Amino acid sequence: MGKVYLIGAGPGAVDLITMRGMRLLEQADVVLHDALIEPAMLDYAPRAKTIAVGKRCGQRSTAQHFINKQIVDAAMEHGLVVRLKGGDPMLFGRADEEMRALEAAGIAFEVVPGITAALASAASLQRSLTLRGVARSVALATHSRAADSDQIHEQARADSLVFYMGRDSALEIAQQLIEAGRAWTTPVAIVEACSTPRERTLTLTLAAMALGEAQEWFDPLQPSLLMIGEAFRERGASASGRGLQAAA
Repeated sequence: MGKVYLIGAGPGAVDLITMRGMRLLEQADVVLHDALIEPAMLDYAPRAKTIAVGKRCGQRSTAQHFINKQIVDAAMEHGLVVRLKGGDPMLFGRADEEMRALEAAGIAFEVVPGITAALASAASLQRSLTLRGVARSVALATHSRAADSDQIHEQARADSLVFYMGRDSALEIAQQLIEAGRAWTTPVAIVEACSTPRERTLTLTLAAMALGEAQEWFDPLQPSLLMIGEAFRERGASASGRGLQAAA
């Protein structure tokens, strides 16, 4: 049996993968990759068979149990198998389910970390996730629509709050955070297609997002990240300020 490497591809840009990840791609026999991987990333694996197994919100995608089986089957036939995952494998990537399947099959594996979108988006915005005297805690979260969930109240306690896969819930997230006690003037930065040539950013307030002002701006085909907190306030902007910019 071969060995499987769960590799973080990073936030999008092909040169933001780690050197270890790139070298393993060069040696790979098979690469099973997410839908959001930039196509040029696969150029690092010229000799590998590539298999798309990704999931995209609102679109038909490969069931997780079938992805698990494909990874196991590939390792039964090939020496070096790469499961290429967007961002970091251990954050909102269902890596645990894949590792459990590999453990059950007795297949060796290794995790190669990657740059997650929150870190890359902070770099693009030139805003620190933590800020002395302003933000000492950071929460990386997804949104729950469960009616009886108090998750949003727990998340609201973090100084800097980053929502992955939050585009379709942006209005609801903003409304719930205001109800949970966050100020309506709290800055929000939205980063879309982080680190790619398609990157765009939008800055507004929590109140503006609660009124739906971001909804028409979103591109439904691009991944978005919602970054909420005083650390994301534009330098020199007033508490009620609002701006829009497209990345060059």
